[in-house]
Amino acid sequence: MLEGPKVSQSELAKRFGVSQPQICRIIKNKERILSEWHRSGHPERKRRREGKEAALEAALLRWVEGAHPADLPAGSPLLQLKAKHLGGAPGRPDPEPGGPWLARFEARHNQKPPADKGDMEQPTAEHWAGTVLPALLRTYALSEIYACGETGVLLPASSPGDRLTLLLCANADGSEKTPLRAVGESPRPRCLRGVNLGQMPWSYRASSQAAMTAPLFAEWLREFDERMRLRGKSVLLLLAKHEAHPYLQLASVRMVFIPPATSLAQPLDRGVASDLKGHYRRRLLRWQLSERGTGQPTLLDALHMLAQAWGDVRPGLIAGCFRAAGFSPDAGTETPVLSQEQRDRRRLMDQELEHNGEPTEEDEEGMAEGEEAGELAVVRPCPSEREVWGSLATLRRYLECRATSPDLFQAFYELEDALHMVSAS
Repeated sequence: MLEGPKVSQSELAKRFGVSQPQICRIIKNKERILSEWHRSGHPERKRRREGKEAALEAALLRWVEGAHPADLPAGSPLLQLKAKHLGGAPGRPDPEPGGPWLARFEARHNQKPPADKGDMEQPTAEHWAGTVLPALLRTYALSEIYACGETGVLLPASSPGDRLTLLLCANADGSEKTPLRAVGESPRPRCLRGVNLGQMPWSYRASSQAAMTAPLFAEWLREFDERMRLRGKSVLLLLAKHEAHPYLQLASVRMVFIPPATSLAQPLDRGVASDLKGHYRRRLLRWQLSERGTGQPTLLDALHMLAQAWGDVRPGLIAGCFRAAGFSPDAGTETPVLSQEQRDRRRLMDQELEHNGEPTEEDEEGMAEGEEAGELAVVRPCPSEREVWGSLATLRRYLECRATSPDLFQAFYELEDALHMVSAS
């Protein structure tokens, strides 16, 4: 209107219902108003409002404007983390940035993006190592960086189906391992009837060929996001690009896909999954020795053994695998946590279990020695090993039906390990 036919200020004031001095001030500051509107204005906003924390907003806006040319995503979770960092700087008050405060900041400065589109794509190995990974390490603490992935394990012969797919998830300093999510073939296994599944230290789902599917993974993602939200955490989740891994815009979890062909591989593939399988095989063979003659372990037995094996994976090993995958300043000097020889040996053990699932000749000899020791113990007023294992099975079944917290099973697992140590000595 100011660029068209000349209209007096008085006429404009009457047309818009304002005073003539207001029109005069607008014309005088036209260039500054248009500049601010083009930079951070909103088409529907009629009044410019300043936030209560103007200095913090100015610092955060400068960071956002610098992030766009560097091709760094600046979505809500990252904005919230940066605001908390700036708000905690010396000399600044603590504005508790998050939720409504962040929403008002985005509305005032028109900074709310539809999605972190860069995270939806899989970066190249060069872009990952040179740009993406260093930016992630500057933004997130190691305890806030998680990686998830799937691995397959063989089931005992008596279980429904012959394998399980496990979803593993842990953070970079090894301080947290999320409960295992197992996917099998049977939708309603008989051995799980009567079990209080909501209080188990693992969870079970079913799909064709025991494969992880996009709906099952999306369900787990939302549960993980809700768990982080309830704890007030904003975290990073690293995973491989796969048709079963849909990208979701989550409130407390930022998903980033890892490039497939790079020396900085998925952290869980550098020894965590192999270590879990090694502990599982050890427990499976130990079960077969102590329960010889009572049949093969069920799917429920296998799930408990896998939960125990996941607990056996040391935090130091997990942290070492993340360092070997590049999550440390001196990552280039790290060596794989498990040697190729160790991996080959465990692969051979997998093949042996796949063929027959039976103990070796050495295991048979060890079992015979255990039976002789059990016969000598009959003369003492003490339960036999078989009675002890039977009592443990009864106690575990009671917890499966009546447990009120998964933590109870951790105490049970420790008791079971202690009894096995007593038996071995």
